[in-house]
Amino acid sequence: MKKAVVVLLVGFGLFWMVTDPHGLAQSAHTAGAHGAELTGDLFTSVITFIRELE
Repeated sequence: MKKAVVVLLVGFGLFWMVTDPHGLAQSAHTAGAHGAELTGDLFTSVITFIRELE
């Protein structure tokens, strides 16, 4: 079952890359930017928490 899901996701990604490469690039850029923002927020929260422990 897991292999079928992986194959379908890869197939969808390849189809998207062929039919709308610009849209795929924009989506990847947006996802990366949000991921970086969430990572920064996480580290800021951890640092604030550790400082409050002192």
